[in-house]
Amino acid sequence: MAQNERLAALSAAGVSVWLDDLSRERLNSGNLAELIETRSVVGVTTNPTIFQGALANGHAYETQLRELVSRGAGVDDVVRELTTDDVRSACDLMLPVYEATDGSDGRVSIEVDPRLAHDTDQTVAQARELWKIVDRPNLLIKIPATMAGLPAITSVIADGISVNVTLIFSVERYEAVIDAYLAGLRQAQQLGRDLSRIHSVASFFVSRVDTEIDARLEQSGTTAALELRGKAGVANARLAYAAFEGAFSDASERWSELRSAGANVQRPLWASTGVKNPDYPDTLYVTELVAPHTVNTMPEKTMQAFADHGEVRGDIVSGTAVEAQEVFTAVADAGIDLGDVFRKLEEEGVEKFATSWGELLTATAEQIDSARQMS
Repeated sequence: MAQNERLAALSAAGVSVWLDDLSRERLNSGNLAELIETRSVVGVTTNPTIFQGALANGHAYETQLRELVSRGAGVDDVVRELTTDDVRSACDLMLPVYEATDGSDGRVSIEVDPRLAHDTDQTVAQARELWKIVDRPNLLIKIPATMAGLPAITSVIADGISVNVTLIFSVERYEAVIDAYLAGLRQAQQLGRDLSRIHSVASFFVSRVDTEIDARLEQSGTTAALELRGKAGVANARLAYAAFEGAFSDASERWSELRSAGANVQRPLWASTGVKNPDYPDTLYVTELVAPHTVNTMPEKTMQAFADHGEVRGDIVSGTAVEAQEVFTAVADAGIDLGDVFRKLEEEGVEKFATSWGELLTATAEQIDSARQMS
């Protein structure tokens, strides 16, 4: 089967196409394999909300769940085994891509328990546990970019574990994430680890920034404020890309030393790229964020929309930092407290994933009770 021309052009422009979804049904039906063959998919991301939807609504887990219940497994054990089995299977499916891209792509992400987002030690412990359970070289452990998450990132990278840093909303926090990654690489080097085998992406959320800032601009109600709607998310990501270019440039002595030792850049990953406002183009956060050395993780709906009518106009991100900063200056001038915006988005992001995880545990407990009654 041939690759879709639009998505192939996106890949050729330096954007790795990752699917933001995973389920047993996708794996068993061959859907994920088909997306690899026809939609240029070279990676998969998951999160607690995705797993909650997959396990709560899918029937593909029933047989395994009954087997686990018969062995006396509890709720946490059942959820861990079901989710890690899916991720392991996806890693196996992605292994040829991983090998062909020397480890950059062919990656599958699994997140630490979001309830641990403010606990450094427990995050590190669970990251190590998940790495051992899945036991695949193309796994990425997702760790949130909270203040407690930053030292956890450094520790886990130092262990030689590849990391997907999630829930990044501000450029300031993104710069701290880069620092945490580089500090981890330095520690890994001191421990004698092979830096070339350590990979990382930094998941910078896009659409949620527009959703929050747009709502505040609408409350302001001025003509100048309303004209800024739909611009902040892309501008924020473009500023992040400028930070990436600066941190991983030849001019950076810290990076140059690590690169000489075999280290890989930490690629920006555009997350939350499904368009939430129906007034905006449904491919907005793909079309406007084309740049080399990036990843765009898309819901299937967004991926199929781009396959149908997406446009690739080359690198339209590099060199746009001044223009992007002008957008944020105008947003601030409109009375928007950007610090408050980013704090709220991080808090809501952690809370949303924790809520999904709680719902997953509750639904699984109900399924376990049902299976016990039937046995």
